[in-house]
Amino acid sequence: MRIGLVSDTHSHWDSRIAEHFKDCDEIWHAGDIGSMEVMGHLEALKPVKAVHGNIDDPEIRRQYPENQRFVCEGLEVWITHIGGYPPRYNPKVLKLLKSGPPRIFVCGHSHILRVMPDKNLGNLLYLNPGAAGQEGFHQVRTLLRFEINEQKISRMEVVELGKRGR
Repeated sequence: MRIGLVSDTHSHWDSRIAEHFKDCDEIWHAGDIGSMEVMGHLEALKPVKAVHGNIDDPEIRRQYPENQRFVCEGLEVWITHIGGYPPRYNPKVLKLLKSGPPRIFVCGHSHILRVMPDKNLGNLLYLNPGAAGQEGFHQVRTLLRFEINEQKISRMEVVELGKRGR
């Protein structure tokens, strides 16, 4: 299963996302979508799993939950927007992580690209794809692509979409 991971689009659609995700089987969006138009573009490409973020309006919040927990290729995945990062998790999230850590924990919100293991929570892999939109303090807009096959995560790639504001 080839996954395209994006977050913090803030209503901005960059057509290069379609090019980078064309070979993916599924797209995951970690919140701060900004507009249903962005989701329309993503859903026209591939099946999408998404959560809402703190900037998302009531329509987006009705369509996409705060949390998504599911199994992909035998690995438990949890996507939420505001989760913190190892070891500085959101306190509400940390309690849930300790009681049942997923194998892959995906967050957005910070606009900071991070891929890091958290050995304190078993074999958890923390993923934040950074931000693909124009809003925020990040300098470079980013995405992640990776594969999950037979409970193994591989071929992790960072995709740079260019500098913010261009």
